[in-house]
Amino acid sequence: MKKIDEKYFIKENKVNYNPTLDSTLEAEENILWRAKPLRKSFLLSAFFRYFFIAIIWLIFDTSFVIMMVMLGDGVPWFVFLIMGIVLVFHLMPVWMWISAIVSANRRQKIEEYAFTNKRILVKKGFIGANIMTIPYSSITSVNLRIGLIERMCKVGDIYIVYGNQKITLEDIVDPYFIYEKLQAIANDIKIDIIYPNALRPEVNPGYKTSYQTKEANKHVKK
Repeated sequence: MKKIDEKYFIKENKVNYNPTLDSTLEAEENILWRAKPLRKSFLLSAFFRYFFIAIIWLIFDTSFVIMMVMLGDGVPWFVFLIMGIVLVFHLMPVWMWISAIVSANRRQKIEEYAFTNKRILVKKGFIGANIMTIPYSSITSVNLRIGLIERMCKVGDIYIVYGNQKITLEDIVDPYFIYEKLQAIANDIKIDIIYPNALRPEVNPGYKTSYQTKEANKHVKK
């Protein structure tokens, strides 16, 4: 059953998360929300990414093989061997399609996202796991994309632009909710940097954000 966090996020208690992200947390850093890509949508997206190209390619090459067999009487065996080798390389789109499906299964098991009171953590990888850190203060825009498969599975992709880079949180459940709250948290952080709580008058406390930024702490120490 879902529980609404008093601040921002929806917490799923039934998902078993890998403890890798927990080991990267700093002192007084707490995870507010975490999620994995929805498996069904993640695999369906990988399946259909190269599906039509692969099928067209496979039909073309299969037709070519059938024609060669039917018209190949008297053709030396080494010609068939050479054609077979060429065919293996020519079927590259099909191998890419199969590879995308296999790798998606592995990547979905590794991939994980977390919002903390200090930053965003994104874990991606295939063989090993890479953990990327995104400070809230560096976020320049947050965008939401919901394609046909995502709409069917009731998920969405959240695109985060920070600096000159972009990262995608794929197949997120409750995408509109998370999209809206991520925008709110990024806005709160920027306001807290410009005008931290310690410098706000008591009669106008402002947002009273609970996030801890280096810039805000500098003001507090002063």
